[in-house]
Amino acid sequence: MAQDLFEYDKMVEGALRGVVRDALKRAARDGLRSDHHFYIGFDTQLPGVVIPEHLRDRYPDEMTIVLQHQFWDLEITEDRFSVTLSFQKQPERLVVPFAAVRSFADPSVNFALEFAVPAGRPGKPAPKSAAVPVPVAVEAPAKPEDKPTAKPATAEVVTLDSFRKR
Repeated sequence: MAQDLFEYDKMVEGALRGVVRDALKRAARDGLRSDHHFYIGFDTQLPGVVIPEHLRDRYPDEMTIVLQHQFWDLEITEDRFSVTLSFQKQPERLVVPFAAVRSFADPSVNFALEFAVPAGRPGKPAPKSAAVPVPVAVEAPAKPEDKPTAKPATAEVVTLDSFRKR
């Protein structure tokens, strides 16, 4: 197999991180309308991540935040976002580089992205082959009155081909 001199996997990952950036920009500009809300998982150990020490102690590897009703001062730059959230009724400012984002989901429309663990992450081995992040379908959490008795369906991987116009 020929060597990938273009590093397509990095191009795709950068483009998909751009989806996260664009969604956050829209949320900062227009707010979250309808049932839209975001789950954002990020690596707490990567350089540039700024979170209070008590949160880093509680979430030493990865933390997931929810942007829905109570978030303030959402700011987005080309390489990071920052937001103020309430933890135990105490406002805390978080700064998260997009390179640290491991997952992004908007369950209201069954949209999710997962990203590979970055190479060189402290305490984690570099992946043997670069995994290309792909959109995956997620099932929105059931409302208390709608809880099914059967086991919920698992997420399904969707190939990028399904999004291309033919």
